Amino acid sequence: MRLRFRMPTVSRACLPAQLRKRESHLHTSAARPATPAITSSHAAAEHGASDAPFDAQFIDSMIEHHEGAIVMAKDAQSQAQRAEIKTLAAAILNAQQGEIKQMRDWRAQWFPDLQIKASLRTDMGPMTVPSGAEPYDIRFIDAMIPHHESAISMAQEALKTSQRAEIKALATAIVAAQTAEIEQMKAWRAAWK
Repeated sequence: MRLRFRMPTVSRACLPAQLRKRESHLHTSAARPATPAITSSHAAAEHGASDAPFDAQFIDSMIEHHEGAIVMAKDAQSQAQRAEIKTLAAAILNAQQGEIKQMRDWRAQWFPDLQIKASLRTDMGPMTVPSGAEPYDIRFIDAMIPHHESAISMAQEALKTSQRAEIKALATAIVAAQTAEIEQMKAWRAAWK
């Protein structure tokens, strides 16, 4: 069985080509009830490694992580001064909301009876844009880069550990898209500083 993934389309004409490719990586299916928000991964780590299957831990952790990016992206839509940041925020919202939906579908299908508590031991990076003296757009970049770097780290672990082709395809898409976004944000930061 060959798997095909694609993201819902959104106008991304203002983004570099490597960011526009992101929408072809995942396909979302029919709506399902939202999974309850999980508690902090740091709290789970304090209680020792979970005995839950790796894929459940990855899904729960990445959903929590994506929810942080969504908070930052929504904030950027109203706070950012530059159109590039607002466009990136819209792309992040579109992609990560689609990825969350797909992961919740998988979670319900593969682990319907497993309590949501599994979490990878990882630093999630910033989950909000901090206040400060720097312009908002720079603070957004300075928060989103390490946030994306932690997602890449989790995705790379999934590429090594997961046995599911769907998780590996998602992880590959996350690494590619968020690496491109990091490079773009670094270029913007250098140009705007």
